[in-house]
Amino acid sequence: MDAVLERSHALKQALIDFVLDADGELAEALETYAAAQLRNGSGDTVRQELTIDSFVTEGKVAEQSPLQLFIQSHPDLSQSDRSLLNSWHDSFTGLFAIVKILPDGFELMNWLTAKQYIVKPNNVKTLQEMSRLKEGEILLTRISPVTESYWTFSSSYTQMGKLGKPKLAVAIGNFKENYKSQLYSDAPDLLEEAWQSVAKYHQQFIEFFGSDEVTMPGYQLNKKIAELQEIVAKKSLEAAGIDSSKSLVEIAQEAGVDEEEIQAAAEEFGADSKVVSQILKNKSTTAKMVAPKVDLPADLKKAEQVTTLSHPRWGQMFLPTYSKVKALLTAEDWQSIEGAEKLIRHYLEDLKINAFIWHRLAAEYPNQLEKILQTVLQRPQLRLDTDLDAILQEFNKPLEPELPETASVPLHLHNLFQEAVAEVHKSKSKDKGQKKAAKGFQKL
Repeated sequence: MDAVLERSHALKQALIDFVLDADGELAEALETYAAAQLRNGSGDTVRQELTIDSFVTEGKVAEQSPLQLFIQSHPDLSQSDRSLLNSWHDSFTGLFAIVKILPDGFELMNWLTAKQYIVKPNNVKTLQEMSRLKEGEILLTRISPVTESYWTFSSSYTQMGKLGKPKLAVAIGNFKENYKSQLYSDAPDLLEEAWQSVAKYHQQFIEFFGSDEVTMPGYQLNKKIAELQEIVAKKSLEAAGIDSSKSLVEIAQEAGVDEEEIQAAAEEFGADSKVVSQILKNKSTTAKMVAPKVDLPADLKKAEQVTTLSHPRWGQMFLPTYSKVKALLTAEDWQSIEGAEKLIRHYLEDLKINAFIWHRLAAEYPNQLEKILQTVLQRPQLRLDTDLDAILQEFNKPLEPELPETASVPLHLHNLFQEAVAEVHKSKSKDKGQKKAAKGFQKL
């Protein structure tokens, strides 16, 4: 084990102690950060450690990271130590496959971006503990750079074993749900393209519906969304060099597979049957990202009325009670409306009702919304223009958008999905576990 790797271990221990022993603003920042990261549950020990570890580089105290504060508070650090510490701002959490076992570490591939890294444990104990790991196993962990040629494990890891493609799809879906900010953290080009796809779909939504807000019965909205998806899919097929005018029978014959097999596999996972057949025929393509299929949830399909809001960053939001909320905000006596307070509390507590929705309502009905919140929250001094963001954060609502479900996914993940389709269909199994595989991956 070389000197810089050993030094990284000592510096990391000192850095974590600095953060955990702190009080005042730094301690408060850690508490706030952890609450936001773990809002879906406390998580296991590894997830808590990953949260503390990511706070070190991603947390903010007066516009500075805890890592920067550590460096400032230790003026005796050498220039090489400072350079090493600063490089840790590039640390990230990923879902890694063990590609190769090395004498002093591993060659890993981040499944979210397909990028590979040489990663070495920075102490003998961890190296011995990890000696039982095998090629092909999946690890959830966080890594930090040490030199230009290799990285080290920045925190504990979760050993997930060797996963078949359907279970790997579930793991990726869970990662996306629990570590949204880390999804493409080591591939800014993919992240930017994913965000661009959200803006593009928003524009397609407006062109199709004529507005960024539409309200209609759930069954009708489902049909309209399907029509929009057909238009989007046709454009995607044409961009990928696929003749969208051909029938499924023709494409199936060219792909050398049975039409029923393609259709069944596509229905199993909610994929476009023509895309499935094209992937089976030829996986070579110049595209880096592929748009996912958007499908309205079953409960919304049956809803009497659903309002859809679209935004170039927040994506699309489907709200079966939005009209009721607007009715409250335009009523002369909102408290006389049955279930009014319960509905407002639902909008506060449901994480799906995001900050964009609240700010939209605040912009349209500022006075009435302020009065309602003063009553519901029992805060007569509440001022909507200055207090709304604090209230939203109090109810664990991020003020900035997270990558929406409609964002395109990297091609290698899309190919994984198609291969998972083939595996599940081949087995002819319809058990719940494999249905979860489809659900988990569609969340990407």
